[in-house]
Amino acid sequence: MRQPKTSTVSKYKRARQIPEDPATPASPASPTRTVPTERIAQLRLRRVQRDQVTPVPARLADLLPPDHLARLIWEATLRLDLTAFYEPILVVEGGAGQAATDPQILVALWTFTTSQGVTSARELDRLCVEHLAYIWLCGGVSMNYHTLSDFRIKHRKALDDLMTQILGRLCHAGLVEFEHFAQDGIRVRASAGAASFHRQATLEKCLAEAHALLATLTEPPAVVAEAVTARAQAAQERAAQERIERLEAALAEMPAAQATKPVTERGEARVSSTDPQARVMKMPDGGFRPAYNIQLATDTAHLVITGVEVTNAGTDKAEMAPMLEQVQERCGRLPADWLIDGGFVTLPAIEHGAERVRILAPVPEPKDPARDPALPLATDSPAVAAWRARMATPEAKATYHLRAATSECVNAQARSSHGLLQFRVRGLIKALCVALWMALTHNLLIWVHHGMV
Repeated sequence: MRQPKTSTVSKYKRARQIPEDPATPASPASPTRTVPTERIAQLRLRRVQRDQVTPVPARLADLLPPDHLARLIWEATLRLDLTAFYEPILVVEGGAGQAATDPQILVALWTFTTSQGVTSARELDRLCVEHLAYIWLCGGVSMNYHTLSDFRIKHRKALDDLMTQILGRLCHAGLVEFEHFAQDGIRVRASAGAASFHRQATLEKCLAEAHALLATLTEPPAVVAEAVTARAQAAQERAAQERIERLEAALAEMPAAQATKPVTERGEARVSSTDPQARVMKMPDGGFRPAYNIQLATDTAHLVITGVEVTNAGTDKAEMAPMLEQVQERCGRLPADWLIDGGFVTLPAIEHGAERVRILAPVPEPKDPARDPALPLATDSPAVAAWRARMATPEAKATYHLRAATSECVNAQARSSHGLLQFRVRGLIKALCVALWMALTHNLLIWVHHGMV
């Protein structure tokens, strides 16, 4: 009879005299020795004491190597004028109040964490006690997520000025060449669910119910069913009041949402009760979700972001003119060429932009396949006719290829490197602050990588 095959592991155990099953008691020939529990309790051992404070023999200055990105970002912030961030601080030496956190620490923290793709204030708060780079940036100053979250969104004007300041340094260093700028829009998921969008009638009904609930909470009950603490009562009233404010904001935003629809469909307009300024947009994957539209203007030479804006428009058709104004204000001049894709192309936009820059954009395919798209129409203005003829030349086509290499690269970095996949804040102003953090971090990294620190 054929013997069953023995595994290699079993042969190894027999050779080393290891029992097949560790749970099986050993044979009487080799009895196991057990130590009584009382004996173990009498032993003097070095045991785990994780509730004790253990000093770490290290200086904060020695935690990171000299070329670490956190150090370079800190050195860059030392060269920036952050006066605008200090102006709202009221506590002074010798006066009342708790000391405020130095804005330079907060600027360096949010810049570094954005470069690492972290977008959550709670996650940043955790990293400030667990990650050496963040501990080094804090420099012994304790953090909490409320301070971090508020700082990110409450300094829009200061962030805008800081963006211009960094851009000015890059221009002075010759990293903005003003030959070709590319503009593109990137749609980012909003912090609102699709189920939060309602028609006007539904919002009005919900508002009436919220007012009734608040009135019930504020009136003293006729019969006390159970004891409710003052703190719980205040929390319920605050939640009801906040819901009323959100619904009122949604109703105030309804006319703007209706204006984007044809007259016959304005009754179908919907607004989110949690993020009223968000709009349902077509996303890159072809789906429709609540989102915001981030507009970026970028220099094609070194991928420096020269302009940033956030809108809730579902298309880019009206976004070129405001960006031209912003770049002119930030940089003091405009480039020679302005590269845009077909989503920006309208004849009024071409006419308006042609007065200031040379526009390179694809010419729409004519309805008549036999007609040459480079030939002007009878209704074309001189600017539109020149644009049609220009885009038929090999030189314009070669230059236009820079648009995809520029805009798509910056958009990909914003999503993959800087974590701009979904907003964690609500409203256009807060979304713009997040976009500004992304843009100035992008530019600051270019500054650092070119050895300007």
